[in-house]
Amino acid sequence: MAFLPFNITRQKRLKVVIAGGGYAGLAALTNLLQFAPDTEIILVDPKTQHLKITHLHETFRYPLTDLLVPFIDIESRYGCRHIAASLSFDADALQTYQTKRQLVLNGEAVDFDYLIIATGCQNQESSHNDRENLLNLHDFMVTGGAELLTAFLNRSEAPRPVISVVGGGATGIQFLFEIKQFLDHIRSKADLRLIHSGEHVLEQFPAGFAKYVESRMRDLNIAFYPETYYCEQQVGKIVLKEKVTGKQFDLPSDLSLLFLGKKQQNTFTANAFGQVLADQKPLPNIFVAGDCSYYQSLGSNTLTAQSAVRKGKLVARNVLRHAGFPGLLEPYLHHELGYVVSLGASDAVGWLVAEGNLITGMPALAIKEIVEAQYDLLLAGIDTYLV
Repeated sequence: MAFLPFNITRQKRLKVVIAGGGYAGLAALTNLLQFAPDTEIILVDPKTQHLKITHLHETFRYPLTDLLVPFIDIESRYGCRHIAASLSFDADALQTYQTKRQLVLNGEAVDFDYLIIATGCQNQESSHNDRENLLNLHDFMVTGGAELLTAFLNRSEAPRPVISVVGGGATGIQFLFEIKQFLDHIRSKADLRLIHSGEHVLEQFPAGFAKYVESRMRDLNIAFYPETYYCEQQVGKIVLKEKVTGKQFDLPSDLSLLFLGKKQQNTFTANAFGQVLADQKPLPNIFVAGDCSYYQSLGSNTLTAQSAVRKGKLVARNVLRHAGFPGLLEPYLHHELGYVVSLGASDAVGWLVAEGNLITGMPALAIKEIVEAQYDLLLAGIDTYLV
């Protein structure tokens, strides 16, 4: 059902508003224009450029600008329009949008036939902070990793600075190994440790992930404190709490980097076709995709770029199906085909096809690079995804 042609168009030109310029939003945009090039699309996002956020750890090797795609370039490439604005999506607002088919953006009334919500979700530590000894993911969205860490090392007076990474999920692990590689490259004497609330790292993945990663951490002399909660980074020390006993203790620490995972706020429940549910009833002209969505279907609802892209592509097809005849929609059935966590520039761990099929080292890294190249091609208007 994922292939076109799949309907007879009822109206000559559709007007679609896409709220959110992340992975799901741009996947929806490119697929709409692939199958219906005359669609009039307005992309709404308060930022001025798309960020390939899953690559942020690589800014210890490459400039941050390599990960940015200005929305003005998207406008030029696809003939769409970008409006820098934020939207409110409470239950009453959604009902109003469905009824009126109109948004007010920066004082301008914008009519639409379909609205696609792809606003994503916040990271738990997403707000910017002005403390020199504390960094979070938002800081890396503004300034590259190499620049941030170099600035810290230059101002540090400690003969052997200690850096604490908090969070043993995929993001924290990828940053941890990039930082270690960067420190070795510049021949820094800084010590590195990982603080994690769970017993093992990468607990959402097969057990082989943790075994491999923790072995590599030992090889690289990265200290590991499992089952430990982060409390606070103070001057010269980090305050922690044992998960089992609740006992507080502190360790020397000159810098903490917080990677506490995603916090799903304003999550929208959708039916199996991606239409938003309000009072258990679908809003026919409002779809949702990406990390802000939960589909009542057999497909994967993981908070990954892979799922976001697949949902974005699905709602694009279903918008066109709904607008045409006979209007039969396609259910979301996608299951992840694999997942790879990079461990610096020359190592990685992942699974492919089946979760028990563990791959490590350069083969895993090669798969990750192929998947990332696939998304870059999608942004360029070349869809190599099979479904």
